Amino acid sequence: MTVSPTSAGYDPRKKVDASVPHSARIWNYWLGGKDNFPVDRAAGDRFREIFPGIVEGARECRAFLVRAVTYLAGEVGVRQFLDVGTGLPTSQNTHEVAQRVAPESHIVYVDNDPLVLAHARALLTSSREGATYYIDADLHNPAQILGGVTRMLDLAQPTALMLMGVLGHVADDDEARSVVRQLLDGLPSGSYLALYDAAPMSDAVVEAQQEYNENGAVPYHLRSPETIASFFDGLELVDPGVVDVTRWRPDPSRRRAPVQQIGGIGRKP
Repeated sequence: MTVSPTSAGYDPRKKVDASVPHSARIWNYWLGGKDNFPVDRAAGDRFREIFPGIVEGARECRAFLVRAVTYLAGEVGVRQFLDVGTGLPTSQNTHEVAQRVAPESHIVYVDNDPLVLAHARALLTSSREGATYYIDADLHNPAQILGGVTRMLDLAQPTALMLMGVLGHVADDDEARSVVRQLLDGLPSGSYLALYDAAPMSDAVVEAQQEYNENGAVPYHLRSPETIASFFDGLELVDPGVVDVTRWRPDPSRRRAPVQQIGGIGRKP
């Protein structure tokens, strides 16, 4: 089951600006996707010149998402996922992972990027037992998000809130914490927060991010590991806590170097 993400006759591609690099398209490029423009590839290559570890970091973040969703759908039995700031579809998207574990899972993707809207139909696939939806809403407006998902998710049931690499688009730390808190306030006890974000743990990543912010469409703000951990205040952390994503329940057969992306999962009491 799916629902249409856009109004009849609306073509979000008309709003896509191919002359300015955009983080969603650059991330898609680093992950090996094809939904990007020359300006995005140039910006991505420049970022990688300054900080060569970014491509490996992007891939490790996707691996963290896979492990997190597998844990949530498998070990704790979550059947509803609210993925805010989903970005462009590549592979191993939230609905693919969740429904591989539990085909009856319901997933709502939330984004307001026009290129993501243009590719929403690619996201709107689902197992026959479950459902996948898409809504156009703004991360900065939690009330809009919660209001938009009520006909798709039963917010009386535990839900996994996914904020994967998106809070850096909220410049102010207090506002970012408020966004997390408001979204969690709309979810019941037994819900989970799964989150990662980038930390300024080397001069190279700070320099690369600063250059991107001066030229990209939507700046991204690095935060300390301590600040990222504060997004989980009041939650029961799942072991091993808030750590570099390569250290969160890794495959024991794969030993990876830290990638300066900090993440974790917490349960709402």
